[in-house]
Amino acid sequence: MTDWVFLRGLTRESRHWGALSTRWQAAGLGTPLLVDLPGNGTLCHEESPATVSGFVASVRHSLRQAGQRRPVRVLAMSLGAMVAAEWARQQPDEVAALVLINTSMRPFSTITQRLQPANWPDLLRMAGVWENRGYCEGTIHRMTCARVDTREADLEAWKQIATSAPVSRRSALRQLLAAARYRADRIAPCPSTLLIASDADRLVDSVCSAQLARAWNVPLLRHPWAGHDLPHDDPDWLCDVVAHQLTAEA
Repeated sequence: MTDWVFLRGLTRESRHWGALSTRWQAAGLGTPLLVDLPGNGTLCHEESPATVSGFVASVRHSLRQAGQRRPVRVLAMSLGAMVAAEWARQQPDEVAALVLINTSMRPFSTITQRLQPANWPDLLRMAGVWENRGYCEGTIHRMTCARVDTREADLEAWKQIATSAPVSRRSALRQLLAAARYRADRIAPCPSTLLIASDADRLVDSVCSAQLARAWNVPLLRHPWAGHDLPHDDPDWLCDVVAHQLTAEA
């Protein structure tokens, strides 16, 4: 049975991890449990909570249903990383380690760092044409992915995901609200915490992870060219650095 749990970000679900789960196993890291946040994926029929604590409650319920033993190690990105941090804060006996990718949290970063202003017009347009998944997924790809050689295949897969498990506009907005209002502690929620940032992240300024790492006094690793969706852009690098970190801690 696995001791890794994966949590994705805003409006994304388990299938958006792509090949990472397979690469994770090949790197000897075990078989991760991919958990959807309410409003996304297998839980798309549920309305998303408007607080990060609401997402924590759902994740814990999903683990109980799956019979997942705890404590677990959590790999999470963006909104999922906020959920993971809050979970570790609320239930420290349930979370053994955190690997948090391209996240941002109050009070450590400003609104323009957490959501870079160049994206604001595109996000507003997306909100107005939310049902046009071709346009929205293309916009998301441009904002979050630096790697474009798989773009056409990505967009076809993402549109199929959106059709089979649609995220409502209301849930998307509530997820954004939960992320915007979340406020983290000034103390790291878990003694074993690793932050990872993409230097070429066009959605969330990488300074957010740097400021969080300084405040929490935890290590920060940086990827030189990946975008916000680092697991999409360079999954092998991600597996390698996590495996190396675990070896160093052993």
